[in-house]
Amino acid sequence: MLFRRRRPEGIFDRLRTALWPRRSFGRSFQYFVKRVLRLTATPHAIAAGVAAGVFASWTPLLGFHFVLAFVIAYILAGNMVAAALGTAFGNPISFPFIWALTLKLGNLLIGVPHDAAHRHVDLHSLLTHLNVSQLWEPVIKPMLIGCVPPGLLTAIAFYVLTYWGVTAFQTRRKSKLAARARVRIQELAAARAERRAEKANRA
Repeated sequence: MLFRRRRPEGIFDRLRTALWPRRSFGRSFQYFVKRVLRLTATPHAIAAGVAAGVFASWTPLLGFHFVLAFVIAYILAGNMVAAALGTAFGNPISFPFIWALTLKLGNLLIGVPHDAAHRHVDLHSLLTHLNVSQLWEPVIKPMLIGCVPPGLLTAIAFYVLTYWGVTAFQTRRKSKLAARARVRIQELAAARAERRAEKANRA
């Protein structure tokens, strides 16, 4: 390949890039915003897709965030690309805060006492026999319940912000395209008038 790396990127480099982007978080955020704004869809579809991805990121279903985001986006008539971009809300920086909040909030909603929340997990049974029930009661169940309130709040907030941003961007882009079209029409009209004047002078 023409632009292939001279030295293949190793596992450590990939992990470092996932935790700390090369372009800094500010430039990565700007790139994300531009990708969302430039999608060709209605403001509702883009905003619903982003909201679906954000909500899916709150769930503890690692590995299924894209699938869940696509399902929610389909139900809400959202854009699938926007849903995939919305899952970027869940990243190695935000996941520790998301998991801690959803676990604590889930135990609070279920009514599990603070001492009882720290139940023993048999890692040997979990890894040897793939006994997922070891994680269901103490971890997955409270996180699934605890992810709903903050997931809905952030999804609604992202929907409103995305809808407003996309609407403003598309309106501004349409006005610029219309202005360019008017200038182009005026230039063509002026060129035609000049050619007519030249023909009249020759005659």
